[in-house]
Amino acid sequence: MTHITYKNIHRDGRLVKENELYKHVHDPEFLERYSSNYIEFLRAPRLEEFRETADYLKDYHAARGQKHVKFHLPENKKPIDGLSDHLASKGFEISFTELYAIHPNDFPRMEEDPDIRVEVISGLDDYLAFQYEQDLIYGESFAKGKVAVHRQHFEDDHVTQLLAYYKGHPAGAVDVILKEGTAEIDGLMVHEDYRKKGIASRLQQKVMELYSDRTVILVADGEDTPREMYQKQNYRYQGFQYEIQKIYTE
Repeated sequence: MTHITYKNIHRDGRLVKENELYKHVHDPEFLERYSSNYIEFLRAPRLEEFRETADYLKDYHAARGQKHVKFHLPENKKPIDGLSDHLASKGFEISFTELYAIHPNDFPRMEEDPDIRVEVISGLDDYLAFQYEQDLIYGESFAKGKVAVHRQHFEDDHVTQLLAYYKGHPAGAVDVILKEGTAEIDGLMVHEDYRKKGIASRLQQKVMELYSDRTVILVADGEDTPREMYQKQNYRYQGFQYEIQKIYTE
């Protein structure tokens, strides 16, 4: 299995500006989604460079009615001296993600469960209803914006949408984004009423069956428990990336 980097990960949005310090990505069709409206630093920014860039992005977003700023640091780089203290003093949130990869043959197989059925969707009704309910925790505007994204993915030959049913009820879902040699697990979720029943694992197993000739990859929250599940499932750690975010209330 070849080494995987964050360059293999799909991110929505359009490149609107690039210089020697950063790339600025913007999604005018989905302003509420932070993950497609951000700046990615190409090298670790010095404190003054971060201040100037943060001011630029805040003004850019404010002009478009957006109330957040988000930044990605270079892969496998932590904030340099002085930056962490500045971020904390100004109310920025600092987090990190971890990148994992697995060959499908290494995924631990699970026995069939007659109560669980995982399907590649052929229509959108159940899938959209399930996703909308989950997305409402981020607000109605965000949930409606995601509906448009899901519809686009349904028409995209490079995206496969899976829906899991538990005793006939929609219980979990995942998108699989296909690129050369990789299948990326994105948006894996299970309804809170159906957790700890093996649904997430069976969604993943379906991905392994469908794309046995690819490297399966995913990004996990570096401080959340699902990463522990991935490690137990034989995913291999590939690296980390720090993220910086702030939401403005005024």
